[in-house]
Amino acid sequence: MAPPRAAWGTLVRPIFWFFLTASLFAASPVIVKDASQTGLDPNRLAQIPARMQQFVDRGTAAGIVTLVARHGHVAALDAVGYADLETKQPMKADNIFQIHSMTKPVVAIAAMMLVEEGKLLLEAPVEKYLPEFRGQWVAESKGPQGMSLRRPTRAVTLHDLMTHTSGMSTNPPEAIKELHGALNKTLAEVVLVESQQPLDFDPGTKWQYSNNGIAALARVIEVVSGVSFEKFLEARIFQPLGMKDTYIFPPKEKHHRIPTAYILKDGKPVKYTADPLGEGVMKFREGAKYPLPEGGIYSTANDLYLLYQMMLNKGQYNGVRFLSSASVETMTRVHTGDLTTSQPGAGWGLGWFVIKDGSATSSPLSPGTYGHGGRYGTFCFIDPKKDLIGIFMIHREGGGDERQAFIAMAESSVIERSN
Repeated sequence: MAPPRAAWGTLVRPIFWFFLTASLFAASPVIVKDASQTGLDPNRLAQIPARMQQFVDRGTAAGIVTLVARHGHVAALDAVGYADLETKQPMKADNIFQIHSMTKPVVAIAAMMLVEEGKLLLEAPVEKYLPEFRGQWVAESKGPQGMSLRRPTRAVTLHDLMTHTSGMSTNPPEAIKELHGALNKTLAEVVLVESQQPLDFDPGTKWQYSNNGIAALARVIEVVSGVSFEKFLEARIFQPLGMKDTYIFPPKEKHHRIPTAYILKDGKPVKYTADPLGEGVMKFREGAKYPLPEGGIYSTANDLYLLYQMMLNKGQYNGVRFLSSASVETMTRVHTGDLTTSQPGAGWGLGWFVIKDGSATSSPLSPGTYGHGGRYGTFCFIDPKKDLIGIFMIHREGGGDERQAFIAMAESSVIERSN
């Protein structure tokens, strides 16, 4: 049973204000004057924005922000192109992007905080925290005449939600198919509907990317903590890290810093008016009820660096500990074994993709590298072997040439290995 909201608020308020005060004094990351001090080649780093500008000049991208950091220092932060093609508003390094599915690891971090506090158990069934998950079914077969149902071999666990092995469907069911376009239901209402849908397979037997599973994990966080999902992220992660431009529901005074959303059509970016989250009615989440834990965060390259450096620091940043090193190691190792996941040579940790074997992929990322991408093309990687962070920000769905070029160039800028 979750503690009363008032009681939780009494406990968290002093901690929150301590973290808030500390974050106010935490300076934004400073770009080092000489990137070679971080073991990165300044000339190669300088080629990254030049290459990104070529994509803008070619007309496949409106604007791009890139960040490369090593040994705890930002070595390069660059912005090229435009935040809006029509007005020619320049892209700036502090533009606020919809990072979509890059939200998912943040949800996993929040859950691990509660695991460390003894309030959640990774292997516990979800129904322990959300009774609506009791009595689930698996769809044995589906056809024109209907579907055959049976009981699953075991209940869905929190671990299943975090590794995308729960059997829950990828997207909301027909009953709430308008959800991602209208955001018109609460998290509790959404997860109640999704919990009543049959699973696609027995938990733990396959890998299937599931927005619904992450929504359920966010609801667990909400129930156990006694505060809303978005408030938990704000109080426990965003504010104490000093992520001053990161939100689920961005304030109106910062809307002008959110770039126009595009989709690639016939090789050119066009305004994404067909997507309510893009250039539609929900771009700024005004009037929204649903916090979209599967993809709702807005953030900047600088703010995301703070989060990823915390992970690279084994759970601490600027003197504040968010997770234990054991939890970070648990989150960032492969949990999906030999199951086929999103790409050859990659497995899944708790909320993160993890490179298993670089030789099985076309990527230069080291084995053990972890990260995540987002629907509008945003991407991050954290390479512990090289002590390297790469952040790629774009606001355009479709295509990945720019992202792949950035990854290759960031990795090739390393001129000396970490010990």
